[in-house]
Amino acid sequence: MRVRPTLDLECDLAIHGFDLIVGFDEVGRGALAGPVMVGAAAIWAKDAPDREIPQHLADSKLLTAHMRETLFEPLRAWCAADAVGQASNEEIDEWGISHALGVAALRALNHVERQLELHHDSCMPNTPAAQSAAQAAAQSTVAAGFGQPRVGAILDGPNDYISKALNTFDAPALPVPAHVVTRIKADQQCATVAAASVLAKVTRDRLMVSIAQGNPLYQPYHWVSNKGYGSAAHRAAIAQYGVTDLHRRTWHLA
Repeated sequence: MRVRPTLDLECDLAIHGFDLIVGFDEVGRGALAGPVMVGAAAIWAKDAPDREIPQHLADSKLLTAHMRETLFEPLRAWCAADAVGQASNEEIDEWGISHALGVAALRALNHVERQLELHHDSCMPNTPAAQSAAQAAAQSTVAAGFGQPRVGAILDGPNDYISKALNTFDAPALPVPAHVVTRIKADQQCATVAAASVLAKVTRDRLMVSIAQGNPLYQPYHWVSNKGYGSAAHRAAIAQYGVTDLHRRTWHLA
């Protein structure tokens, strides 16, 4: 039986004093072409205990393409804010997939926080050491009962690539830092993460289809059906036509 996602972990973070809860999930990690994307789905912690979970919500991998499309707009309305961040194939080649995922997630979180107009110090320092000091001071201020809201993040999987990318040269300077909790199968168990997985999957699939249909150069690679993943038809096209500017050239593509 399919596990129905809940808001149990989101409520636990609310109890621990976080004001905004953001679920994250990735799509495109294993693709041979195109960007990697990380979805972010945010709800206010105060709403979590009584929040109704959208009908049919599940990890995007467990849903049909039609159901994902059907859920897309209702999920956006359900969230207090949402975003999908991405890192390009060139950035993946330059940084490696783990760091690219972290930067994509921080781009999504940055957009969510600015949608919600969370506190931002326009004079925030732009060096990693200075940002870390400023963020530590901000967290102390929050602990005292005033200042910036506290942001709790739930990330699918065992690896916190979000915190590792924070304050790196390539990452955006966030209005508010997030405390990240990782959980294996969070995309099946946590409603915000499941929502993020659907938003990211639909966004990336739409992009890959649009790219494939918009330029005859990409049509032999069958991205309309494989979305850039390593299907037999995709690999056969690489062998016959070579790689494009959207392929991850540091990957094993043959």
